[in-house]
Amino acid sequence: MQTSINPATGEIIQKYEEHTPTQVQEIIGNAHTTFLAWSRTPLAQRKALILKAVDVLLARKDEFGKLISMEMGKPVKEAVTEVEKCASAGKYFAENSEAFLADQQIKTEYHRSYVTFQPLGVIFGVMPWNFPFWQVLRFAFPSLMAGNTCLLKHASNTPGCALAIASVFKEAGLPEHAFQSLLIPGKRTEEVISNPTVAAVTLTGSTPAGSAVASLAGKYLKKTVLELGGSDAYLILHDADIDHAIRTIGPGRLLNCGQSCVSPKRLVVHESLKKQFEEGLKDIFEAVKLGDPLSPGTNVGPMSRADLRDELDQQVQKSIREGAKLLTGGKNPGGKSAFYPPTILTDVTKGMTAYEEEMFGPVGVIISASDDADAVRIGADSIFGLGGAIFTKDRERGEKLARDHVQSGACFVNMMLRSDPRLPFGGIKQSGYGRELSSFGQHEFVNIKTIVVA
Repeated sequence: MQTSINPATGEIIQKYEEHTPTQVQEIIGNAHTTFLAWSRTPLAQRKALILKAVDVLLARKDEFGKLISMEMGKPVKEAVTEVEKCASAGKYFAENSEAFLADQQIKTEYHRSYVTFQPLGVIFGVMPWNFPFWQVLRFAFPSLMAGNTCLLKHASNTPGCALAIASVFKEAGLPEHAFQSLLIPGKRTEEVISNPTVAAVTLTGSTPAGSAVASLAGKYLKKTVLELGGSDAYLILHDADIDHAIRTIGPGRLLNCGQSCVSPKRLVVHESLKKQFEEGLKDIFEAVKLGDPLSPGTNVGPMSRADLRDELDQQVQKSIREGAKLLTGGKNPGGKSAFYPPTILTDVTKGMTAYEEEMFGPVGVIISASDDADAVRIGADSIFGLGGAIFTKDRERGEKLARDHVQSGACFVNMMLRSDPRLPFGGIKQSGYGRELSSFGQHEFVNIKTIVVA
């Protein structure tokens, strides 16, 4: 049984029966049978159906926004924006897949030689709760446009979202089994990965979850793409526009209640700007309205689950015992709801929990750097490598540092990092491997086949 619980109230929304092992294998079989026909469907026809799915998303965005807010606590205005972003991704892949999947000629001495991009088969997505529509649809749209079919194992606290996403494709008129949601717990993913007709696995989640799924996929020799945790640094250099940095980082850290892999978590600030940065960030954190995510005036809702709130608080309290200074927040309200106040820790140094671990919630961690070289060094001192940012008035220098010195899958200059359908997204080190979005993401789940004619 999967139970949907409102994190703002602790009340049960609905309970869902899980699929039995027999049902799971039947669903996989249907997905494979559908793939055999869908992969031969003309690209123009696939495009038309995906564009209909985009229309469904936009027509039902308020309904879906409310569902997202109720299941995982995101303020409803953010939730509706998430659905709109999904629609933009669907439109992007519908309009660009023909170019991305076109044969690429390679000049050789042969009569003809080229690369063609052919669908792989059934793609299994294991997805988290923090962006319950976006993280699913950013793999589903390019996979479906390429001619694959998709299976989803969503987080166990967002089963309503999982079924709603499946309803989008059904309403749009895609083949019945082109996209299906499996209601199973994480411990049963091997039932899916072991099936010979499942061609590949994509996972967005924690580093331990990625390691577990990668181990299973390796056992059965299945292709994987992993987008895992992130605690990359946002570097505020000596010549940064400090007011711009504060205005960007403050709201950015609290977006989605801080539950984002690329949220600005480790804030490495040049020591000459540290006091001003602390004061500005504290003002923003203390001014937000924490409350009911369905209220239009709410800036920050609850975290997704009360147990995750408690784990975050344990990290905060441990960091304080280790010597970090608490500027604001840091008081766990307890109870069945999952609220946690926006919190700032400063004077954080190497070895402290807040320095070493990902803080997946509304906690800003300020680390002082003696100079810009020290800031870059601290930024690289992490097991993660998903995406960070640099703030400096010297854009050319910032770009050079981002390109040549920051160790991550992405680095933005003078703005908050965000995923964009046009740009590849993914990490290195313990933040995973492979890429999503853009042509690079679509090519992850195709057979890049070489053709040579003598």
